Amino acid sequence: MNVAFRGRGADTSWTNEEQYIEGDRTNAELLREEMAAHPDAALLVWHDAAEMLLGCVWMRPEGQGVWYLGSLAVVPRQQNGGLGRRLLTAAEDWARQRGAREIKMTVVHVRTALIEWYARRGYLPNGETKPFPYGDERVGRPTRDDLYFVVLHKRLGAG
Repeated sequence: MNVAFRGRGADTSWTNEEQYIEGDRTNAELLREEMAAHPDAALLVWHDAAEMLLGCVWMRPEGQGVWYLGSLAVVPRQQNGGLGRRLLTAAEDWARQRGAREIKMTVVHVRTALIEWYARRGYLPNGETKPFPYGDERVGRPTRDDLYFVVLHKRLGAG
């Protein structure tokens, strides 16, 4: 997740946000805290045949058939090959099997290429925003003072 979101040098990808937020995206302690706080959530992972971790996505039920999708990450060397789309589709199917009718997510507003990527997959803004957690350096250090999250939604069909 850290390499996908904030990688440097050869590990930089089109989804990288390090020009807006410095430092790690997460760490093992934060993941453990999140999992303990949300025991009904799941961190789905994608491995290759050799069991090398290639991607992950966090899925958390919010009630009323709505699930939150977060931290979708694919190692940079595997990006632009369709793995992100496959991981997103698998996460949607996984949530649908658990009663999801809608998935929502948040994306930092300046990440227009990523917002457009999600829009092509049916995730659209409805005008809702969320504040950026300024002062919580556990998720990195913002390099700008105008960041906020755009909330994207997608209604799921029967599949």
